[in-house]
Amino acid sequence: MANPTNGGPQTVPGVADAASPTGPLPQLNVLGQYIKDFSFENPNAPRSLQPTQAQPSINIQINVNAKPIADSDIEVELRVEGKAESAGNVLFAFELAYAGVFRLTNVPKESVQPLALIECPRLLFPFVRRIVADTISEGGFPPIMLQPVDFAALFRARAESAAATKS
Repeated sequence: MANPTNGGPQTVPGVADAASPTGPLPQLNVLGQYIKDFSFENPNAPRSLQPTQAQPSINIQINVNAKPIADSDIEVELRVEGKAESAGNVLFAFELAYAGVFRLTNVPKESVQPLALIECPRLLFPFVRRIVADTISEGGFPPIMLQPVDFAALFRARAESAAATKS
């Protein structure tokens, strides 16, 4: 192992040696993340903020999209839409498009799409969850903590749907 005090590279015994025969290791780097679009509506306030006995019905939809923006860079967008209703009245509604730019290097072509649609949104999700919870709370309602999403299952369902439409 090189001495870190002399500015030389650090290696882990066995790891670099194992990677050398097969080439450089695949890497996923987050270059940036940001809110692309965001809307929160509380259309019936202050009436909607009054306590009620009925539990509101809450509908949440989550979609993932990815598009290349350079040879090794990809923008992944996590779109979350939600609405809470009680007795036919909308309590609140929100739409959030949260995105990140990721750099994928040394990734085999067949692994790019699964990586972009499974791992990248998994990295973005905690930020989306926090934005949604904070905004709903600031809107005067108890926060909604979005449950973890199985992005692998969403990817498989999307792939099966695409295969069914081709045949």
